[in-house]
Amino acid sequence: MPELTEIFKGVYLLQEDGDRRLATRNAYTGFQLSGEKVVRIGGEQFRLWSPYRSKLAAAILKGMSEFPLRAGDRVLYLGAASGTTASYISDIVGPEGVVFCIEFAPRPLKELLRVSQVRTNMVPILADARHPSEYSHLVTEVNMVYQDVAQPNQAEIFCSNASSYLAEGGWGLLMVKSRSVDVSKPPEVVYDRERKLLTERGFSVVETLDLEPYDRDHTAMRIAT
Repeated sequence: MPELTEIFKGVYLLQEDGDRRLATRNAYTGFQLSGEKVVRIGGEQFRLWSPYRSKLAAAILKGMSEFPLRAGDRVLYLGAASGTTASYISDIVGPEGVVFCIEFAPRPLKELLRVSQVRTNMVPILADARHPSEYSHLVTEVNMVYQDVAQPNQAEIFCSNASSYLAEGGWGLLMVKSRSVDVSKPPEVVYDRERKLLTERGFSVVETLDLEPYDRDHTAMRIAT
């Protein structure tokens, strides 16, 4: 029988035969991503959460010290793609929470729509995260802003959205891909520049996590208001 430990609210570490994997309790029983393993423990389904498919899982496994997401929270997800990581966030916030999923590319949006048909707490929105006013009629105030977009002005996009939608006392996670910001600069130079911009806009970067070996030249920045 696998050993299951809750390391953050709604986030579990499953240990079996020396193997350690992240998992979430499946809030929508029967849902399963392509290639995803689901295990049943004590009559409940748990979805194994791969750090190679999700930067958020990678950040948690790399030692994130706090993850203050709770059941019932509202999340603005910028760059939701096909909905893989968003679906695990959906598990954590549960059916009473909401994940507003912003995606600009029509192709991954098709899969995001399919996932959202089952996971009714996910709201798929075709829009450009660089222009947060485009979805002001659809998105409410949120507890968390999560961003994973491959754009040069990543910190600026986060700040604009957080200023528009993040509740007082809310927090954020920014996944910075250095090569998308400036391929000519070393990653650390890029990260320092993004941190400086966030600070200048009134946000605090309280934790930075290098996502190697799961994602090359990526870092996760946990941000407080």
